Amino acid sequence: MQAITVRDRDVGVAGLSLTETPYPHAAENDVIVRVHAAGFTTGELDWPATWTDRAGRDRTPSVLGHELSGVVVELGYGTTGLTVGQRVFGLTDWARNGSLAEYTAVEARNLAPLPADVDHTVAAALPISGLTAWQGLFDHGRLTTGQTLLIHGAVGGVGSIAVQLAREAGVRVIGTGRASGRDAAVALGVDAFVDLQAERLEDIGEVDVVFNAIGGDVLDRSAALVRAGGTLVSIATPPRVRPKDGRAVFFVVEPDRARLAELAQRLREGRLKPVVGAVRPLTEAPAAFAPDRRTPGKTIIRVTED
Repeated sequence: MQAITVRDRDVGVAGLSLTETPYPHAAENDVIVRVHAAGFTTGELDWPATWTDRAGRDRTPSVLGHELSGVVVELGYGTTGLTVGQRVFGLTDWARNGSLAEYTAVEARNLAPLPADVDHTVAAALPISGLTAWQGLFDHGRLTTGQTLLIHGAVGGVGSIAVQLAREAGVRVIGTGRASGRDAAVALGVDAFVDLQAERLEDIGEVDVVFNAIGGDVLDRSAALVRAGGTLVSIATPPRVRPKDGRAVFFVVEPDRARLAELAQRLREGRLKPVVGAVRPLTEAPAAFAPDRRTPGKTIIRVTED
């Protein structure tokens, strides 16, 4: 089968290539998915799990990408809850070969059924962004109706989902980003938008939860905005400055079949819409990782046609 693999950590994006790789093995509780569409995170080349397994052993050439939508074609021993021929979407394990391939092996618990009327391209944009937004806002941030939320990176893949989920929960949302993202943020439903290049972050006032997707100095300065009992949540880097009378949380998204199914239902009902940018074939996936080729919205790789 064909897949996007990487071998040399020192050459970065230049080391990505479309290669012939062995068909995956379905371990116990695995399924093999024929991938129709896949998502990726540009920072994957910096993740230790891209290069070594959990025992610290080299695992290159490794297949990139960890979001997928496709069809189950094989069940591993003991696998339950899914069937051959079923449409699914979800996450692949960080330390195993990923989704930028024609076929991939995934633990069944990392996948959820995908309704027939949801396009694979849209579904592939949802697993990491959707679960990260939900877990950051409600599981870690403990966000509730009537509170005020500040989202750094409000028009990014995760931030845009976070805006939509928070608005549906009855939360007042303040988004931040570059001036060019203001119109998109307003269209998503933010109550206010702050241009981080031209407006003072400190003028926002106190908020109940800060959800940070960009890190850096903005993250440090945001700790002072969290009111007593509030939470600073970061998915970019661990907070270096903690709120005086609140909590600081850094986390990595975890698979959750039940939550994925809820997100898919929101898609069907039009209550949630991932921001999909470019859709490219598998042959163009290496170029999609390059910094100068990135586009607004999440880039999706179309691997197999329906």
